[in-house]
Amino acid sequence: MIVPIAIPDDRLDSVLGRTSPLTKLAIAIAWLGGLALTTQPWPPVIVASIAVLAGLTLGRIPIAALVRAIAPLWIVALVVGVSNIVFGASNPDPAATELLRLGPLRITVPAVAIGFALGLRVVAIASVGAVFALTTDATRLVDALVQQAGVSERFAYGALAAYQAVPHFAQDLATLRQARRIRGLRATWHPGVLLGLLVLAIRHGDRLALAMDARAFGSGPMTHYREVRWSSLDAAVSLGAAIVLMGALAVGVAR
Repeated sequence: MIVPIAIPDDRLDSVLGRTSPLTKLAIAIAWLGGLALTTQPWPPVIVASIAVLAGLTLGRIPIAALVRAIAPLWIVALVVGVSNIVFGASNPDPAATELLRLGPLRITVPAVAIGFALGLRVVAIASVGAVFALTTDATRLVDALVQQAGVSERFAYGALAAYQAVPHFAQDLATLRQARRIRGLRATWHPGVLLGLLVLAIRHGDRLALAMDARAFGSGPMTHYREVRWSSLDAAVSLGAAIVLMGALAVGVAR
């Protein structure tokens, strides 16, 4: 079941927690865009290390929580790296330096280098994304999108409400299955269960639309309960992130 991430108050009061979500989002996009410009292994290692270190110190993320968030994507990184090594385009090339041969399978040095670099890039993406998710409150992110990026209130808060309503679908599914058991029917993935779940989802959406209309969302300028403003902290974090990215790319070029 998908459950919205609840960010503790002490983490929201950290340096990364007080930084504007749009600043962190822009940094994440810039870092990942910078990694796309190089195939060297060191830049993603540096970015991933700095992201994890920043999450542990500036974001006050517990080590266990950060490992749980990143670990599943480490498996993805391993799969990406191994598949690119095994099926690398340079393996059939007789001019490429052969590193290993397993029966008919030929592994070359360029394939290993590319697969290793791609796997590390996935690790960097996972690290940056985990730190962003574990230090950013979903409601504050939507507030920032509306107030600082000018995103439509109907779209932004509607998406937030839909995200927060996801756990209710699991509860609705459990209720429908219990109702079938009471009637002596099998509580499996029957088309009737899926139809009932669809009906309940439409009802939830209808109630959400009425609630937003009652609060005059999208009817004109509105005041905000939670103000999100740019600050000197955003400038400092952005400057530090730019230095990290330029340093990582410079190390990649130097090697």
